[in-house]
Amino acid sequence: MMDRKGDDLKLALTPFHIAFPVDDLDAARAFYGGLLGCPEGRSSEQWIDFDLFGHQIVAHLKPSNDKEKQHRNPVDGHDVPVPHFGVVLSMEDWEALAERLRAAGTRFVIEPYVRFKGEVGEQATMFFLDPAGNALEFKAFADLGQLFAK
Repeated sequence: MMDRKGDDLKLALTPFHIAFPVDDLDAARAFYGGLLGCPEGRSSEQWIDFDLFGHQIVAHLKPSNDKEKQHRNPVDGHDVPVPHFGVVLSMEDWEALAERLRAAGTRFVIEPYVRFKGEVGEQATMFFLDPAGNALEFKAFADLGQLFAK
């Protein structure tokens, strides 16, 4: 829920839930649980719950996930994969995650960079794929109060 009072933006966030297909649960567990550091919740032979910065994401087994049919839209000279999901982090957490991903040799779809430098909505962003080809975007704002600024 958002409450706007003058120039102040107050965010009262509740966790979101998203379920997405993966073609290998062991690879999903290594990527989300290992590389991204998401604690694992309930799981079965068909799905795994993860805690992604307080949000519930669920990797569901779907054999033969077609990685080649991902759509892309041009944004700021980059081909942004659609669909994608992720989390808005603090700048410090975003930088730490970017460094951890680089150190692990992650191949970025869009390398970590800052958009709108010095403008309204200045934000750091990066895109990468999980082992099943699902696109993730993690971002951080210079001023979180500009999350929805135009």
